Amino acid sequence: MSCASCVRRVEMGLAKVPGVAQVAVNLATEKATVTLAEPVPPEQLVQAVQKLGYEVPQSTVVLQVDDMSCASCVGRVERALKAVPGVASASVNLATERATVTGVAPVETLLAAADRAGYPAQVLDDGSGVADAGFDVGGDAGVDAASAGAGQNPATHAAGALGTAGATPGAGGGAGAAGGAKAAGGAGAAGGSARASGQVSGAARKPLSREDRKAAEQRALWRDLWIAAALALPVFLLEMGGHVVPAFHHWVAHTIGTQNSWYLQFVLTTLVLFVPGLRFYKKGIPALLHGAPDMNSLVAMGTLAAWGFSVVATFLPGLLPAGTVNVYYEAAAVIVVLILVGRFLEARAKGRTSEAIQRLARLQAHTAHLRRDGAVVDVPLAQVRLQDVVEVRPGERVPVDGEVIEGTSYVDESMITGEPVPVAKTAGSTVVGGTVNQTGAFTVRATAVGGQTVLAQIIRMVESAQGAKLPIQTLVDRVTMWFVPAVMTAALVTFIVWMVFGPAPALGLALVNAVAVMIIACPCAMGLATPTSIMVGIGRGAELGVLFRKGEALQLLKDAKVVAVDKTGTLTEGKPALTDLLVQPGFDRAQVLAQVAALESRSEHPIARALVAAAEAEGLMLPAVSDFESLTGLGVTARVGGVPDGHVAPAGAVSAEAASSAGVASVGAAPAGVAPAADSSSAAGVAERVGSEAPVAGASVLVAVGADRYMQTLGVDVSPFAAEAQKLGEEGKSPLYVAIGGQLAAIVAVSDPIKSTTTAAIRTLHEQGLKVAMITGDNARTAQAIARQLGIDDVVAEVLPAGKVDAVKRLQQRYGAVAYVGDGINDAPALAQAEVGVAIGTGTDVAIEAADVVLMSGSLQGVPTAIGLSRATIGNIRENLFWAFAYNTALIPIAAGALYPAFGILLSPMLGAAAMALSSVFVLGNALRLRRFAVAAG
Repeated sequence: MSCASCVRRVEMGLAKVPGVAQVAVNLATEKATVTLAEPVPPEQLVQAVQKLGYEVPQSTVVLQVDDMSCASCVGRVERALKAVPGVASASVNLATERATVTGVAPVETLLAAADRAGYPAQVLDDGSGVADAGFDVGGDAGVDAASAGAGQNPATHAAGALGTAGATPGAGGGAGAAGGAKAAGGAGAAGGSARASGQVSGAARKPLSREDRKAAEQRALWRDLWIAAALALPVFLLEMGGHVVPAFHHWVAHTIGTQNSWYLQFVLTTLVLFVPGLRFYKKGIPALLHGAPDMNSLVAMGTLAAWGFSVVATFLPGLLPAGTVNVYYEAAAVIVVLILVGRFLEARAKGRTSEAIQRLARLQAHTAHLRRDGAVVDVPLAQVRLQDVVEVRPGERVPVDGEVIEGTSYVDESMITGEPVPVAKTAGSTVVGGTVNQTGAFTVRATAVGGQTVLAQIIRMVESAQGAKLPIQTLVDRVTMWFVPAVMTAALVTFIVWMVFGPAPALGLALVNAVAVMIIACPCAMGLATPTSIMVGIGRGAELGVLFRKGEALQLLKDAKVVAVDKTGTLTEGKPALTDLLVQPGFDRAQVLAQVAALESRSEHPIARALVAAAEAEGLMLPAVSDFESLTGLGVTARVGGVPDGHVAPAGAVSAEAASSAGVASVGAAPAGVAPAADSSSAAGVAERVGSEAPVAGASVLVAVGADRYMQTLGVDVSPFAAEAQKLGEEGKSPLYVAIGGQLAAIVAVSDPIKSTTTAAIRTLHEQGLKVAMITGDNARTAQAIARQLGIDDVVAEVLPAGKVDAVKRLQQRYGAVAYVGDGINDAPALAQAEVGVAIGTGTDVAIEAADVVLMSGSLQGVPTAIGLSRATIGNIRENLFWAFAYNTALIPIAAGALYPAFGILLSPMLGAAAMALSSVFVLGNALRLRRFAVAAG
């Protein structure tokens, strides 16, 4: 919305929706407060606004969902959340126990829906605060307004609540005491305003951390396991001891008696089932009654069937056919014990899958030495604000992201970048919170705190990727939705077949085999197969400095056939230095360098910074610059000369003429640490060049610097430097031409050192069976020279930034799936075009936002590591899925008695329970192998 007319238009549009009593739209807050006379679905209000050409931004909320145990639970929670009016999408992850919901539904409605489904949920506090549950109206058509409540980008920041686009009436469906409607978010005000206060009720209070919840769960399972085992052991011995020692049965019959033995087994088994085993019935029976049976339902039905039959045999034996009176208390009791063993081992393994996140979270310092009012005080980290100055002492963790303002030291950044070598830090250096200071001390000015630090963003990014559902999971979800009902049907068929065709005692055999079918089936293994591998794989990647911003990249990266890389900043250090400057007769070398540096001081390109640094190293005074123009990927031009442009050269600087007379004959690379002058800007487009003009002392002159193709557009002949250009290109240097006053004046060459890890990384990529292509704006000779040096397979040179997308498309047509690696703004379109975009973490924010994977170390070695991890993780998922499906496919028929006709073999329900428990543990253990994934090395 941009004006009062927009306000009136939205108000009139919403007022036409049936059930809307009153509408008030606020232009300043971009919110609509809707009072309802009767229930109106939120999506109906949203659609009314969208039809007018305005947008209602959708928010994303992440819920912590408890008590899920299998894939059926996941499907049940997803269906419950998707059924809430205003929900656009809902995705539930079993391994992370999180639900990600996008839409305009009130958060309390989501929590209530999950709770009604039998799974209590809480809003995860991610540091963003709780979003306003009001009705946001965006700007002009197609443009989403920022959420006024959360102030965060929903795509990258999980808000604490969903905005609501409407309201539902209060209790009883009436208008309420004030004649209005109560807000759907539960924040109804006088008059029934649909706008919520932005505070979430007690149900959305801050939950325990996942680590604490898992620890509590393990303690509870361990306690219940010991109770169940202690009670079940006598039952097992009383019933099964005679199979090991035949005289034991006679001893029991002659001491306490068989009937008394059954009474004792009844008491002990009942305690096992309804004390430590109560968890299965509290979840399984309601799920069954709601028509959405899960793993708990199978356990509950199987154990209750065995227990119920035994109770009848114990107390009402006359109701059973002759020859079928027997008890199966030991089966029910031992099944509960074995499943608790499996759940305990599963809980331990699940806790280990999130260790990567836990380790990252533990990197954060708890206190900071804050300089305040001339003194240094220790304060909790939460009290540090932007621009605060904190001291970092030897051996301490850096508390916040910031800039070093005094002191020197080395900092261990391996936990963030994966690089083991400590990095030198001096005044002006940036530091990252959570890294470890070594022996020195320094002072930092905070540039990011709380949820905005690099560490916090990494944790959010990893958690988001871990919660993603890969395309491979879609098929699994469809299968598991029907798995439990199919197993229950199989158990029923098994019971009927054994009753009709089984030998005597048919009833006992039918019961045992039906129970075995229900107990041995394991939807847990299928539900955990994919998300646990993703969780461990992405967590391991974070430890190695490889961040998967999108979980889908983990599956897509393994299919890459070619890795396309940008040259500057990716293969090279991104810090070029001037190596050669050759001038035409009649031009002074020092004067040319000063004019070129003055021109390039207005550019942000790394090569420009190299030329400016070289001039400053020579102590040259830079002349004034005007009419600066740039043609991206080709070159720059401006009028240079006259009064110096305020560009102060280092102490002892001399003019170009003085430098020349003093015998300055050559220009080398700028010394390390020399920074370019400030005041950089750039413009688009190049003005038409007309003719040539002779340089006049003291007057401004037109200076152009660029590639040979740029000189051609200016009508400048570069053939006098043809031999020199070829020689420089073959040496891997980037030649540029200088035209002054429309005349060719000089050729300059810069060289960008290749990163020390580049050669090994490319060698590893070749070992992985991948092709490597380089896409660069450099001239073909230079690109080919670097390609030969590094062993690159394909070169696409002299490409303008806009042409990188076409270059990627050609590589896709030639090779197949492409992974593109870049670090700059001009790489963003190519990163988006490729199947997987990989950004160097030291690059620009735009490149990182466009990428699917981020390499924190800035080294190309992260690419083969990411690809290797992708292949290992997807391979691990396939192993898990094969085991889970093969296990159920093979053992369910065996449990039903498929081997009995040929071999006389029946599977005991106790063995079925053990196999079921171990199947989930196997899947989790297999996923945990990814924690040992090693860095790819060439």
